Amino acid sequence: MKILDCTLRDGGYYTNWDFSKEITDSYFNAFNHLPVEYLEVGYRSIPLNEYLGAYFYCPISLLENVKQRSKSKLVIILNEKDIKPKDVANLLGPCVGLIDMVRMAIDPKNFERALLLAEEVKKLGFETGFNVMYMSKWKYQPEFLNKINEVDGLADYFYMVDSYGGVYPSDVKETFDLVRSKTNAKIGFHGHNNMELALINSITAMECGADMIDATVTGMGRGAGNLKTELLLTALNAKYGLDVNFNALTEVVDQFENLQKDYGWGTNLPYMVSGANSLPQKDVMEWVGKRYYSFNSIIRALQNQKDGKKDNEELETFKPKVQHKNVLMIGGGSSVTLHKDAINEFVKTFNDDLCLIHASSKNARVFDDLQNMDQFYCLVGSEGHRLEKVFNKGMFNGICVLPPFPRKMGTYIPEAAINKSYELSKSDFDYPLNDTHTILAMQTAIELGAENIYLIGYDGYPNENISTKEHELFIENQIIFNLAKEKFNMLNLVPSTYDLPSKSVYSFLK
Repeated sequence: MKILDCTLRDGGYYTNWDFSKEITDSYFNAFNHLPVEYLEVGYRSIPLNEYLGAYFYCPISLLENVKQRSKSKLVIILNEKDIKPKDVANLLGPCVGLIDMVRMAIDPKNFERALLLAEEVKKLGFETGFNVMYMSKWKYQPEFLNKINEVDGLADYFYMVDSYGGVYPSDVKETFDLVRSKTNAKIGFHGHNNMELALINSITAMECGADMIDATVTGMGRGAGNLKTELLLTALNAKYGLDVNFNALTEVVDQFENLQKDYGWGTNLPYMVSGANSLPQKDVMEWVGKRYYSFNSIIRALQNQKDGKKDNEELETFKPKVQHKNVLMIGGGSSVTLHKDAINEFVKTFNDDLCLIHASSKNARVFDDLQNMDQFYCLVGSEGHRLEKVFNKGMFNGICVLPPFPRKMGTYIPEAAINKSYELSKSDFDYPLNDTHTILAMQTAIELGAENIYLIGYDGYPNENISTKEHELFIENQIIFNLAKEKFNMLNLVPSTYDLPSKSVYSFLK
């Protein structure tokens, strides 16, 4: 049985396939002293219309450099959906003598296309691997299963890929026996760790007779990640006496653990739910990265996917009975609490000619005393749960507004607000997302007939040392503000790092 480490290839889903020289030096040096025969260093690809880094394209200069640094057999992978047989000569011809194996990531529905692609790869003399995805669903695809025998003579390795991270050891054995009955190719296993089963599933595959197992350092890989190389080596050392240089292993693990602090790969509850129900990880990976998507909302979205629902609830359309020329739009920043007395005094200067739109419920308590003023609460992501905590089953006199149906994260409305909640019919903003707090608040203002918007609680990030997520949220809000300036007269009333027309709330007070 052989081990293939694919950290740089699979881990690239977090780093956009860019890795520092320090990381790669440590990586290749460590594996020169470890019992891992193959290293899959990345993709080879035709140009795509987005930024993807060095280890996605693996230019020849990079492969030559890696070849000098590494004693292992080198592997690259082709994404079958992007690569046609006519591309193979240009992509792989220059790689002859630099790499040993070419694998192909294959959707079972494209299996016949993959056979044609493999024929061209095989002509160049490489070992070939068929990494066939979505193994948990193979049993429902008889057309694919009946074609597996056609890999004989083309595939050196036929891989069972647990794309969703949801198979159990019994599934591994059943699928292994099925594949073994249909092909003479060597069989490999690539596990994902959504359910923390990557190790036992890999050991089960080995016990069934698998010829190759994939792993990555610290489990770094798409979504919940993979079997940890260090865990596999430790288990094989303890169980079978595999000779492992733990000093070398520790050095590379330390490097990637530091990287893990920045990117946070590994399983969590949403990944567990997606794995258990064989649902795609791509959406979960994006949702987990968004601050305003709570685990509850992610799991609700996954449950809707499982049930084949667009959304779990459809509401009446928001059609306000009263129009408001002036709106106080309230974000979640701490400046609201700091200046709450002045803000409340400012609000009272309008008499009834002002309404409040809470883009976030964080500061809702500040305005508890304004029971006779129209207040609207934007429910996105985890806001329903937050609003529930704010009012703690007390009297709720506001109106909740939600994005248009269907909402990809599903719908959660606090019990006290069920009969006071509505959804927008559309968004008038030329922006790809309609479920951000600020877009929802701005569209609510449009529906209310607003002309003037006063902003508080959009503090921005005064500290220059902000996270990637915070930076993305800042840019997102600034773009929305720029679009909104064409629709409203906007004025910021408290300190903010956003580029907004500003005037002190105190200047309005007598």
